Amino acid sequence: MTTPVDESLWIRRFHPAPESRITLVCFPHAGGSASFFYPVSDAMQPTLQVVALQYPGRQDRRHERSLSSIAELADATFAALRPLMDRPLAFFGHSMGATLAFEVAVRMRQQLDTDPVTLFTSGRRAPSRYRHETVHQKSDDGLVRELKALSGTDSRLLGDQELLRAILPAIRSDYTAAETYRYTTGPKLECPIVALIGDQDPKVDVDEANAWADHTTDTFELRIFSGGHFYLASNQAAVINLISDQLLSLSI
Repeated sequence: MTTPVDESLWIRRFHPAPESRITLVCFPHAGGSASFFYPVSDAMQPTLQVVALQYPGRQDRRHERSLSSIAELADATFAALRPLMDRPLAFFGHSMGATLAFEVAVRMRQQLDTDPVTLFTSGRRAPSRYRHETVHQKSDDGLVRELKALSGTDSRLLGDQELLRAILPAIRSDYTAAETYRYTTGPKLECPIVALIGDQDPKVDVDEANAWADHTTDTFELRIFSGGHFYLASNQAAVINLISDQLLSLSI
């Protein structure tokens, strides 16, 4: 039985779009927050409703305990999204968010016998592909070096020691969740999966991204963009158009 959670803590609606047939749920990367997807919401209004997840331990939830396992995050996220599941949902997850989106979709299939209308996975290898990673075990300095190398956190933030101390615990918890995750074989999803990667991303290669096809009985597509792990920054319009085209073409 799903434990109830406070939906208002988890879900951010920046631009309500009541006429939208589909709600796109955005799952941030490790260390990320809901505000990362504000530009996506802005660009898609009012055609598509976009909601973004706010994980505990950051921004307005900074005083809450961070969750350090994908299973914990997936259970809580599923509970938060459960009231929205009476209408079509699509999932977009970047990096750790892609793994989390997949696990929430698995819970939908197992508990509700349904799926997102499309699962978009960005900058992340398939769940069945394993890499031994230990960033979460590094010192604070080592963790900051990793963030700078991936260019996923505002450099001004990384230079502000007070703010940095405030966000590092949540970032470490996220990395712990992502790096200790182990896929458990289960039923395949029954929705399209679209994988997006940067052609210079050190965190995922083409083979690892193509393996997402093994996790669905429906169609699979891989789209490759120029850039590294945060290729999204320089390809924002193209990614938004891809998502919109995919979702607006569905017969729902």
